[in-house]
Formats: sequence, structure tokens, C-alpha cells
Amino acid sequence: MKQTSTAISEVKSEGKVTAFFQRIGKRNLIIACSVLLIGAAVWLNWMLFSSPDTGDGYDGYDKPSGSVSDDLGGGSSTVDEDSYFSATQVSRQKARDEALEVLQAVVDNEDATEELKNEALASISQIADEIQKESDIESLITAKGFEQCVAVLNGDTACIVVKAESLQAAQIAQINAIVYEQTGITPSGITIIGK
Repeated sequence: MKQTSTAISEVKSEGKVTAFFQRIGKRNLIIACSVLLIGAAVWLNWMLFSSPDTGDGYDGYDKPSGSVSDDLGGGSSTVDEDSYFSATQVSRQKARDEALEVLQAVVDNEDATEELKNEALASISQIADEIQKESDIESLITAKGFEQCVAVLNGDTACIVVKAESLQAAQIAQINAIVYEQTGITPSGITIIGK
């Protein structure tokens, strides 16, 4: 008897829920849920990013980061710079590994045309050449006295990031000369950043 009454009450409650949704309407229910979600997102954004000092949530965005340190020892700045260079090199290697994996899959695919396979092989060769040139550039620049360096080649352009608070004209000329000797890229295509 209890099972029958439980089943009847479940059917009645399902009918009430269905009637409630029909009365409100699906569209209005979706609108109400959307408003609640937007409100929750605004509240969460306000809670996470508001500052007790100014309340604007943008404290520190206008201040330089990386090589500038607020403490007298400068220890945290060195850690940030070291992690920047390490993270950049790891990220670059990961992107290259993924690209090489895709290109190798094209080469190994039996259904791929010979032209597509040849293009993939040419791309693999170009990436290997860029890896070698970047490594040579980084080695030569660190040999010139820079503590750390990351070189990124992209066709006819090169971006060189060196660990330096400021760069002198002679240092920029040395870096330009090294990149030109290794790649043939002229100084107009070279971007040098001191980090």
C-alpha cells in the first residue's frame, strides 16, 4: 500500500513540475536562468578582482613586470626572468614537437599524395633548420656576455629576447650581426627585446 501511495505522489509531483514549467514557459525559464548566470558572473568578477584600496581591480597593470623589482635584493626579479626564459623555451619546443608530430603523420599516411608528403618533408626540414639556427644564435649571444637569450625565427623575421636591463647600441649591433650571419635576416627584420 505504501508503494502505491508513493508512486501516486511521485506522479502528482511530476505533474506539478510539468504544469509549473508550462505555466512559466521554456523561453522565460531560459531568460531567468541566463540573468542569474550573468549576475553570478558579475558578482564573482567583482569579488575576485576588486581591490580594497581603489576598488577598480586594475592595481599593478600599469607597472612594468619582469626585470623591475620592488625589493632591494632583486631576488624575485631574477626568478621571474629565469622562469620567463625557461617557460619560453619549453613552450617553443612543445609547439615545434606538436608541429613535427602532425607533419610526420602526414608523411606516414598512406592515403596522402606524394605532393603533400613532399611539402610535409620540406616543412620538417625547415623546422629542423630553424631549430639549429636558433640554437646557434642563442649560444653565440650568450658567448657575447648575455646571461640568457631566446631566439625565435619565423621566416624572414627574428625576435631575440635577452636578459638585460638596458641595451647599448654596441650590444644591439652585435646581436644584429650574429642573427644576420646565421640566418641572412637583415636588421629591419630583427626585433631585440631586453627582459
